[in-house]
Amino acid sequence: MVEHVRTPDQVGLNYTDVSLLTKDGVKIHGWFLPTSNKLKGTIYFLHGNAENISTHLRAVYWLPKSGYQVFLLDYRGFGLSEGTPNLPNVLIDIETGFNWLLKQKTVMHKPVFLMGQSLGASMAIYFAATNTQAKDCLSAVISDAAFTRYSDITQHVAKQSWVTWLLQYPAAWSVISGYDPIDYIPSISPTPILLLHSRDDAVIPLDHSSQLFDSVLQSKFKIITQGSHGATFEDMENRHHLLSFLKSSSEGRTNTCAPNLNTLHIK
Repeated sequence: MVEHVRTPDQVGLNYTDVSLLTKDGVKIHGWFLPTSNKLKGTIYFLHGNAENISTHLRAVYWLPKSGYQVFLLDYRGFGLSEGTPNLPNVLIDIETGFNWLLKQKTVMHKPVFLMGQSLGASMAIYFAATNTQAKDCLSAVISDAAFTRYSDITQHVAKQSWVTWLLQYPAAWSVISGYDPIDYIPSISPTPILLLHSRDDAVIPLDHSSQLFDSVLQSKFKIITQGSHGATFEDMENRHHLLSFLKSSSEGRTNTCAPNLNTLHIK
């Protein structure tokens, strides 16, 4: 578990600490970032494997100013969340956060987007494809640098020992089967999906995203970026592309699905 290095208020953002209890009794933590501008929609953000939401805040801190409120969640074993990270239990955390989010008054009747980076993008694909409520409620999915299979990325990292410190995947995840994004991404359709990936990515090669894109059945969009892994939205042009995608995906779409009331919110 890595401690937080900053809080949103230190970069000029209002925020609310959110503590939730999963159905298997694990306390998990997240941040809700409201917008003070006209609300356009909500983004549920799933971070990558390294560190926690305090270091991945840089990917989304600019969105509230653009009219999108954001919910960032630390999986079990990350940041202030209890427990040990593993699949499939981390998917329980993602579902718990999603259920809580849909109950918020500001979220209702506005578009909801699922956005993930790296490991978070890979799990977002599986979640969006298999969770019934997600399939009904999401206006679009944004995948930044997802991989195809857990075994594929493990083998790649093993061959590139100088970058292993960037990933530090738990050893147990190297033998995961049954959750590979490439097997599930076709089921996301017809929900629109945007795949971003840098041609310079030394952690997850661009080919992973290309294979995923080819597997999407419809409503798919791809942006090939530049720069290091996880740094996509430090580039203003990439931010512009994302905002354009969010706007186009929002047209005629509202969140009218009924929330799951089983998530416990810890005061």
